[in-house]
Amino acid sequence: MTRLIATDLDGTLLRPGGVLSERTRATLDAVDADVVVVTARPPRFVQDLELTGTAICSNGAMVYDLTAREVTHARTLPFDVVRKVCEALAEVIPNVGMAVETGLEVLSEPAFRGFGPNNPHRTLELLDHVFDEAHQVVQLLAWAPDAESDHLMEIASEAVGQHVTVTHSGGLGLLEISPPGVSKAATLETLCRARGIGQEQVIAFGDMPNDLSVLGWAGTAYAMGNAHPLVKQACANHAPPNTEDGVAQVLERLFGL
Repeated sequence: MTRLIATDLDGTLLRPGGVLSERTRATLDAVDADVVVVTARPPRFVQDLELTGTAICSNGAMVYDLTAREVTHARTLPFDVVRKVCEALAEVIPNVGMAVETGLEVLSEPAFRGFGPNNPHRTLELLDHVFDEAHQVVQLLAWAPDAESDHLMEIASEAVGQHVTVTHSGGLGLLEISPPGVSKAATLETLCRARGIGQEQVIAFGDMPNDLSVLGWAGTAYAMGNAHPLVKQACANHAPPNTEDGVAQVLERLFGL
């Protein structure tokens, strides 16, 4: 019996442009199971979707109560680790730009240009100013011009993988760096344990490498039709693409909706 549905947002539950379709919304409302959003996005991007329940944000670093609109748990990166990782990445990735997600906003140095207009951030004059102004770091972001994210992830993991968790969610040249041991799956496992839900009772949906931990942990996992090749390779089950409300299609079939 399925008791929990864990789903990524961009490229998975949402249509292009960050749209939650009426079909998908109605399906989530109708299923007899907990729905947990599991995303790289921080809480401020999730709250506007008007969903209820729980969101695991920033690749597992934050847990957000969608109904109460409050952060219930956060894992942060110590500033000495942040500085060490930034220095190490600057040595191995040419022209790398760094930014930090504080949980409230993104602060960046001028060389960081990994976000488009839909991802507002505040650029400061120096990286030291970023460190001075950030009250905490829940996620470190690294961006390199014209870099391929899979290759960049390999380089970064080798350079700093002993200090942090490195992944990406498909942005060109953009890496997402979390505290060590933090992942979507680790946080989801903790949440499920607290609710008395076994992993065999969990269905997960995802499309990018940062979803691999959840897809590997869940009892049943679906790669989206538009998923990254590594994700498709990792999952026996494939859902239709997000442009066709693939999550809703699978849930309608499984729950007889």
